[in-house]
Amino acid sequence: MEVCSIASGSSGNCVYVGSGDTHLLIDAGISGKRIEEGLSSIGVDKNGLSAILLTHEHSDHIQGVNVLAKRYHLPVFGTKATLHAALQPIVSNCPICPEQCFTIGQITVRSFSVSHDALDPICYTLEDKEHKIGIVTDLGMYDTNILRHLEGSELLYVEANHDVNMLLVGKYPYPLKQRILGDRGHLSNDSTAKLVCELQYDGLKQIILAHLSKENNYAQLAYETVRVEVEQNWRSKVIPNIEVANRNCPSKLISL
Repeated sequence: MEVCSIASGSSGNCVYVGSGDTHLLIDAGISGKRIEEGLSSIGVDKNGLSAILLTHEHSDHIQGVNVLAKRYHLPVFGTKATLHAALQPIVSNCPICPEQCFTIGQITVRSFSVSHDALDPICYTLEDKEHKIGIVTDLGMYDTNILRHLEGSELLYVEANHDVNMLLVGKYPYPLKQRILGDRGHLSNDSTAKLVCELQYDGLKQIILAHLSKENNYAQLAYETVRVEVEQNWRSKVIPNIEVANRNCPSKLISL
């Protein structure tokens, strides 16, 4: 199973996940051209894409979806409300519900609800015969159901959106700060660190910190916040590797 963050952050999000001849995109929040270039840079043929999975309808997750779906005749999966808000009528849409399990080629996908200020947001786990990946971004809080879905993931792609202190003293207007800090906003570095430590198990090998705010976070700050918490609280001898997804260019392709 292969994973690559094509873009990550408030300016656009797109993740590639592949297994055998199955090639999926989770969100398409940058231009179609940039996604095509990103796929090419990691050796993935854009003509071989199998489907696009949408988490929700915000622009930083859907900007390129209609172009790619029409150009390569791709089915687009997401909740009914998300698809209605995101897609043009010509695009082939495949509505799903939270807590649904379905198969695309060699990958089994499970969806689950998250708490975010969108119409009906979901995130996903993806499995092939040997590996499991958990992808969870754009959520203001996590609960036992989210932890249950993520459990067993060998790789966790998880939001670490902001540093609380940077956000509080930053230039954002007060209502926006409250939205980000609320239960339907975004996870802070500290909350992400706690999520990872609650989730910990021997099989978790790789953590990718994603969706960092350009104004209210730094890659090194997010990394250190999670690293320190994990190293202090990890019970297993093997501590997972932690990396931060690149904002505007593809991160390295990870093969499990």
